[in-house]
Amino acid sequence: MFMSVKSAYELQKLREIGKIVRHTLDETAKHVRPGITTLELDAVARKVLEANGAASAPPMVYGFPGALCISVNEEAIHGIPSGRVLSDGDLVKLDCVAVKDGYYADAAITVAAGSAGPTQLALTHCAEKAFQAALRIVRAGARICEIGRAVEQTARREGFRVFRELCGHGVGRKIHEEPQIPNYYEANNRQRLTEGLVITIEPILAAGSAIPVLARDGWTIRSSDGALAAHYEHTLMVTRQGAILITA
Repeated sequence: MFMSVKSAYELQKLREIGKIVRHTLDETAKHVRPGITTLELDAVARKVLEANGAASAPPMVYGFPGALCISVNEEAIHGIPSGRVLSDGDLVKLDCVAVKDGYYADAAITVAAGSAGPTQLALTHCAEKAFQAALRIVRAGARICEIGRAVEQTARREGFRVFRELCGHGVGRKIHEEPQIPNYYEANNRQRLTEGLVITIEPILAAGSAIPVLARDGWTIRSSDGALAAHYEHTLMVTRQGAILITA
């Protein structure tokens, strides 16, 4: 099943939760600095969500132990907030999926704690550039495989790789819906985007091999070689003219 927006009311409700997700990420990012713990960052996010009448979706749906997924350095996604203290130059992925009135939105950003080195900066900027390249593909009738081609080509031009096992997805009425949106070109995937479809596009890149490994905590996925990872994501709705960003 997937969500296809069929009314102005549905779009309004998606925009509402999308705005809350964006605000939550922006407010949490302001607190990313050396000396703070990821659990303290999580508390900031939880407070913003609650103040806006929204709830974090991963704890409700999957029992995830945190309001945000907070992944550091070689951790790509699904990092658990903890007593870990951030150090200068740490690369922090903030991933927020929230729900309000039965509507879900999902977005992620990567920010550096304190000063960022050239690799951190290049990787972070590349994830955003890959998203923008993919966004230009989006319109009703476009093939999903072309989104992945745009992401992977952008990453490779910059000297980075995509985690092929990690991808975007449908969203809206559930935290994860069909279709999957790979970050690489699948020649056999001829599926097309349809009017009103709600999806995420989320380049997840590594400065190394991009082979994912599941940590002992059962949640965190990191790079197998310890290489830095970056994540950038938005929820969007497909139209004939292009994409409407829900979490911008």
